[in-house]
Amino acid sequence: MSINPPDQTSPASLAQGVPNPWRLSVAPMMDWTDRHCRYFHRLLTRHTRLYTEMVTTGALIHGDVKRHLEFNAEEHPLALQLGGSEPADLAHCAKLAQDWGYDEVNLNCGCPSERVQRGAFGACLMAEPALVADGVKAMRDAVSIPVTVKHRIGIDKIESYDFVRDFVGQIADAGCEVFIVHARNAWLKGLSPKENREVPPLRHELVYRLKHDFPALTIVINGGVTTDDQITEHLRHVDGVMLGREAYHRPWWLARWDELHYGDAANGLTRPDIEAAMVSYMDRLVAQGEPWSRASRHLLGLWNGTPGARHWRQVWSDHRRKLDAPADVSRAARREALPQNVAASREEFNAAAERLTQGMARLDASNLQPISEDEIEAEVQATRATRRTQQSA
Repeated sequence: MSINPPDQTSPASLAQGVPNPWRLSVAPMMDWTDRHCRYFHRLLTRHTRLYTEMVTTGALIHGDVKRHLEFNAEEHPLALQLGGSEPADLAHCAKLAQDWGYDEVNLNCGCPSERVQRGAFGACLMAEPALVADGVKAMRDAVSIPVTVKHRIGIDKIESYDFVRDFVGQIADAGCEVFIVHARNAWLKGLSPKENREVPPLRHELVYRLKHDFPALTIVINGGVTTDDQITEHLRHVDGVMLGREAYHRPWWLARWDELHYGDAANGLTRPDIEAAMVSYMDRLVAQGEPWSRASRHLLGLWNGTPGARHWRQVWSDHRRKLDAPADVSRAARREALPQNVAASREEFNAAAERLTQGMARLDASNLQPISEDEIEAEVQATRATRRTQQSA
């Protein structure tokens, strides 16, 4: 099945006048949302906005611009997230982003890591709204694409709504019209970045209040969203929803978004179609001298929730196969781990589970233990091995 890049000029949903460009987006995530990950995500959803990893102004001014800014044409709509605080540097890098064809520049005012703080940017900038406003104004003067800000609802123990309201108001006065709000405080001391995504409590209602108080602004909520029902509920209160790690670990979830949240037709692609498209993409990487593993690592969640998914991941992750052609690895993974079709898979899975259940039931009740996924998969593999032996006999 052929897979075409999305037509951003006239998707069916835009013809209906429904969504704004920030209705759904995948968050910028360090070490994850590189161009290979974004290509994969674009295969799954035509309309969801994609973001780069954070790129610092220093890296662009003093480093390899192409390495940091190169992307695939299929990735649009695509935003570059910048980390920095010096207005002149931000303006220079925003101009680079526009020249390279990005659709948006986003300023990171939400990352709490100590390394980012040492660079005087990220969440610590929420304590300096005048500096952020200067940076936003400098970027807006330099480019015509949207300049947006991603931030938290507060820093450290500052939990007053007035703090984030005043921050947004001051940045809006500088011309920013889109705010992506992680509905947690950022604790600048004492918590790791991972803990900062989990320990500070979620306060979605503060983000709703921002939309109420600034109705002309586009307000996007981020943090703790794991289901379509939650997306739908948030969209009753704000303009958009940004999703992070849940989207990365459950990529097949994205395949429903165009239909459920944009009112557009589903793309009709299956998991095997997506895997085949990524194999073709990895072939292109190899032809360009890049290891295909740079892309395959993002693919590993594709079959999550299906029988054999773990074994499939193990095949793709096996370092001994790194010199094999991607198509050969894909065939091996599908042959060894995944069934020929979903129906056969479910029959084998259920049959194995039933046999194990019956076997356990014959044991003394005091010795009963829950049946693990390992046991079921082992039984499935044993069933297949028996069938192969019978077929070759």
